[in-house]
Amino acid sequence: MTAASPRIAPLDPASADPAVAATLAAVKAKLGVLPNLFRTFARSPAALDGYLALSDALARGRLSAGQREIVALSVGQANRCGYCLAAHTLIGKGAGLSEADIHAARTGTGADPHDTALAAFARRLTEQRGVVGDDELAAFRRAGFDDANALEVVALVALNTLTNYTNHLAGTAVDFPPVPLEIAG
Repeated sequence: MTAASPRIAPLDPASADPAVAATLAAVKAKLGVLPNLFRTFARSPAALDGYLALSDALARGRLSAGQREIVALSVGQANRCGYCLAAHTLIGKGAGLSEADIHAARTGTGADPHDTALAAFARRLTEQRGVVGDDELAAFRRAGFDDANALEVVALVALNTLTNYTNHLAGTAVDFPPVPLEIAG
């Protein structure tokens, strides 16, 4: 799908019902911009509200902003979502990730054993649809994570899969600096 021809057009906030318009205004006030993904979600107020509620809840979780971006990049690469890879490359930099950290997360590895375990666990959850073996969970735990972290990663995988699948279905135009879908080196 080209950027000029989404399959599901983003909602123009000016034509939204008052509750959706208020939600979109709040998103724009928080982010400084209103990305196409949110305008696309706005076609379904339930989807928009559900995404925002889960995202806000996970922002108060135990994983740092950088760690959440590692998960998002790992999941976005596994699901081959160009929109989310572009968005989370930019957001990840804002959360303190280097170019090397971003590249590593996209390959399911990390700058250290802790980040590697996080990226690999998120990728395996995504690729295996939540079915990971005892050895994979044990490796995640050995890296210093606990069961609460594992469940938080599951929730982050679900959140990012929601955005990945929405962008695939909608053909959302990328409104972040684009990144190649294929990983170099």
